[in-house]
Amino acid sequence: MPESQPEIEYFDLFPEAVGEDVKERPQPADDPAEIDQPIQPKSDIFAQMRRTIERMETDGTSRGDLKILSKTLSELRYAFRVFQPYRRRRKVTVFGSARTPTEHPSYQQAVAYSKAMAGHGWMTITGAGHGIMEAGHVGAGKELSMGLNIHLPFEQSANPVIEGDPKLVTMKYFFTRKLMFVKECSAVTSLPGGFGTLDETLEVLTLLQTGKQTMLPVILLDAPGGDFWQHFGEFVQKTLKADALISPHDDKLFMITDSVDVAVEETLKFYRVYHSMRYVGDHLVLRICKSITDEQLDALNTDFADILVSGKIELVEALAEERNEPELVDLPRLKLHFNRKNLARFRQLIDRINDTCPTCSTTAGC
Repeated sequence: MPESQPEIEYFDLFPEAVGEDVKERPQPADDPAEIDQPIQPKSDIFAQMRRTIERMETDGTSRGDLKILSKTLSELRYAFRVFQPYRRRRKVTVFGSARTPTEHPSYQQAVAYSKAMAGHGWMTITGAGHGIMEAGHVGAGKELSMGLNIHLPFEQSANPVIEGDPKLVTMKYFFTRKLMFVKECSAVTSLPGGFGTLDETLEVLTLLQTGKQTMLPVILLDAPGGDFWQHFGEFVQKTLKADALISPHDDKLFMITDSVDVAVEETLKFYRVYHSMRYVGDHLVLRICKSITDEQLDALNTDFADILVSGKIELVEALAEERNEPELVDLPRLKLHFNRKNLARFRQLIDRINDTCPTCSTTAGC
């Protein structure tokens, strides 16, 4: 589907908010495209889904299990439809407590951060409740807010910013909601919160650590002078890292700050040169907004040889398997045979790629 004129005008105004148009992509970004293999038509996938349903009938699947699967499919279908018109716009998912009052510094911090990101054209996704979730929507404003509410027996109604908005999705299951939180965003920023916030934040870090989520920036944003995430960082260093319960570089998967300006800069800087990634066969392809020099390429190969299975990092043009994403076809690429294990080192590689152009504007886009 071609872009509408309003969408083109939006991206002219906010080039830093331009993400990927994934409508024609034949598989998720972390699912390798098979070289020299025809793309499986959607009709075949629908047929597979129908056969699965038929097998469940013959399996004697219980009514309770069927209801779980039916509701899951229904919720995801609707959520996909709601998000589809906004797929190419970059979004930040904001996590935080539903209990935070409006006068609390963390609430004001969330308002300021989301407002700043809206100034760059980014949309804000929250859990649509009150507290920090409401603050994220207050900062972003109704037009740039998307909500993923959850049915709970004691809470929660949607906040007044997103209530009744067509960009609000209400879900029964936490697992479908959490899928949408990370599937549809280009960054995650977590403010202080309870069990739910810790669960959501640590799941994102787990997905990044294991390569189940394409790499993105994760910012842990304290209130000014606050220590909520500082305590978490100390626990990571003094317990998880010291006891070898995580890999040596896994603390590089997130950044802790109490400054909105630093949080915004960290979010935007991630896409200063790096744009997106896709696996093609055994190789990882990184799409970049600006080519790099031979000297910079040599330095990357020297410093990141430990994450390569074989060969070197190469500067290439778009591969044939990527040409179903025409809006990105002219971008240069870095191709590497990544071991798909050292994900925190891969995050450091992205940082180094962005450092190849320290004077490039984070607001210029590709």
